Amino acid sequence: MSERSPRRGFAARPADPEHWIKTADVPPRDGDAAVSTARLTIDVTPDLRGRIKIAAFKRGITVANMLRDLLAREFPSNSGDPS
Repeated sequence: MSERSPRRGFAARPADPEHWIKTADVPPRDGDAAVSTARLTIDVTPDLRGRIKIAAFKRGITVANMLRDLLAREFPSNSGDPS
């Protein structure tokens, strides 16, 4: 039996948090930097998912836009922080 080197797990975090949050400088497909986005996946209960969808519908906006606004309010950009 051969000895295998330790494998890095699929969702293993890098040791350096700054490296973890940075992405490669890839130009957006349509050329507009303001439209560039990154996908974020979270697990929620079916009940919470339903409540989120109903809230977005009542506000007349998409779930994605509602959650982007919520996250922007909760985590405002600070001019001194690297982004």
